Amino acid sequence: MIVFEEVVKRYPGGYTALAGVSFEIPAGELTVLSGHSGAGKSTLLKLIAAIERPTSGTVRISGQDVSGLRRRAIPYLRRNLGLVLQESRLLYDRNVFDNVMLPLVITGHPPRDAAKRVAAALDRVGLAGREREMPAGLSGGEQQRVAIARAIVNRPSILIADEPTAHLDTAYAAEIATLFKSFNAAGVTVLVSTHDDRLFARHQPRRIVLGKGLLIEAAA
Repeated sequence: MIVFEEVVKRYPGGYTALAGVSFEIPAGELTVLSGHSGAGKSTLLKLIAAIERPTSGTVRISGQDVSGLRRRAIPYLRRNLGLVLQESRLLYDRNVFDNVMLPLVITGHPPRDAAKRVAAALDRVGLAGREREMPAGLSGGEQQRVAIARAIVNRPSILIADEPTAHLDTAYAAEIATLFKSFNAAGVTVLVSTHDDRLFARHQPRRIVLGKGLLIEAAA
């Protein structure tokens, strides 16, 4: 479960990205986070991953208060989180296999099992057999699939994505939306921010809408 309790995030200079936001996302839900550019969507996702810390209020992930989590504890939190950013942030000097393997190398996963996990993750996103290709030779949609494979290779219980289809054409965007729904159907809690309310409409997700840092809607 993801819980925000009166969360405020204020940046130096006085800019308020979030102003007293409260909501709950039950485990196993597919939730779409929407709102205009600058509404606070990216900030909200960064608070979940402890990339940012709230100015006040509480953020709880699976019952754990991550608002003031010690720095050395953050990697343990992120082992249960998959994070997909707007930009794929792939390493272009490494092949697809090495890009997806990276989180497992960081956590010291046994190499043989890690290789099996990478193969399974690539198969899950439709890129089986593409392990040795370089990112520069892939389309934008394929690069995003590699980024998603990297996010799920640790088999996280929560997957969060910040505008993962922002730079994709309509067909690729629909495929990525369906892919996230398939993760949710397997029991993963999925939270996706998007500027396109229609993208996940047929999947009937829970919706959270932000406007100028305020919670406008939090409906099932």
